[in-house]
Amino acid sequence: MLADISRYRLTYSIIAINIIIYILSALGSMDVMDMDNRVLFDMGALYAPAIVLEGEWWRLFSAMFLHGGMMHIVMNMFSLYIVGRGVEIYFDKLSYLAIYLSSGLIGGVVSIYIHQDSIGIGASGAIFGIFGALAGFFLAHRDRINSQSKAFMKNFGTIIALNVVIGLAIPSVDMSAHIAGLIVGLVGGYILSKKPKSLWIYSVVILAILIFMGRYLSSQYVSALF
Repeated sequence: MLADISRYRLTYSIIAINIIIYILSALGSMDVMDMDNRVLFDMGALYAPAIVLEGEWWRLFSAMFLHGGMMHIVMNMFSLYIVGRGVEIYFDKLSYLAIYLSSGLIGGVVSIYIHQDSIGIGASGAIFGIFGALAGFFLAHRDRINSQSKAFMKNFGTIIALNVVIGLAIPSVDMSAHIAGLIVGLVGGYILSKKPKSLWIYSVVILAILIFMGRYLSSQYVSALF
């Protein structure tokens, strides 16, 4: 177990951070199974008016580590445990972290654009991003991967399809963040597996997209007010 933790240090660290923050939110909610929305808001959940009108853009980051209940965090952390270790095998830790955070941040921006009157939380956008990163890696090296890797890609496609179906079937699941995260991760995984030194370019492009989307959302809100 210790050897596994040492090998996949980043994945276990992210899981640990999520669990610690979940415990804090459970203490604030006085409930282990379901979190209080007010507590989640105070801890940094996504809420478009607070982000755009009050300038609380830090919520795009903090919301990635918040979960609404026990089932929510268990499903997300299990997915991260399964996929994250694979990403640590094929990508360096800086690329992994960049894809994870970029997917979560872009997913958050898309989420507040689509859902402007509701609270948003969860690591799903970031986790879908590293799902996409693995797909991008195998897509970039599809001519050299063995039959085992091809079988993995088929299973991966099935997992993604099932998650999309579940997301469409359950109204409370934010598919916009999932899809945005998946696309960001897929593009990042493909580019960085081909040219690892392009990490800074990928990061700058993500930052530019975030700034553009932020300004666009701000202009939309200003137009709505006047």
